[in-house]
Amino acid sequence: MYKYIIDHIPKTTPCNRRPGTNMEPETITLHNTGNPNSNAKGERGWLTNGFNKRTASFHIAIDENEAIECLPLNEAAWHAGDGANGPGNRKSIGIEACESGDQVKVWKNAVHLVAKLLYERGWGTDRVRTHQSWSGKNCPRLILPKWKEFIQDIEKQLKELQQSDEKEKARSEASSWAVEAHKWVKEKGISDGTNPKDSVTREQVWVMLYNFFKLVRGGK
Repeated sequence: MYKYIIDHIPKTTPCNRRPGTNMEPETITLHNTGNPNSNAKGERGWLTNGFNKRTASFHIAIDENEAIECLPLNEAAWHAGDGANGPGNRKSIGIEACESGDQVKVWKNAVHLVAKLLYERGWGTDRVRTHQSWSGKNCPRLILPKWKEFIQDIEKQLKELQQSDEKEKARSEASSWAVEAHKWVKEKGISDGTNPKDSVTREQVWVMLYNFFKLVRGGK
């Protein structure tokens, strides 16, 4: 699994690469970097490189090992090529998938990242776009030929995230036959009521028994 790093470029970055415009994203846009020799750190570094004269930016760069958030996800970036007020630039989270390294891993990481962003927002794959869909550019050039497969993989990942969340929710809630007892032990201070389906250690048993006998004896 990749490491997620937040390393926002300064608001003073030249060429208006971080305009600071508030954004309520509506979509997620996929790009390829177009550079087979650059990783996520390199793409982040290019945004603040003094030799870079382009007014272009993106939110996240992802490679085989890590994802770097370069701009806040609630600020606009210049990545879609659809103009100053285009919905791609103004209302879409731009993700750059690196062309360096193990592309199988990059693919899997990009799939997971997009699925996670969708899941957190309650969105489906209908919210996923390509750079090409905004401006006609052949981008993401490595993913476009397999775009249908890419979307299918995101849908699978979304289901896995949902199932995992449902399991965690079920694990954190008391069973129907234990609801009243669960409420009682919390109210009486015998247990904090967390992790109701987990095993307990001897120490936890001691504490619960101790709290119970204090209750019986009126706090003594």
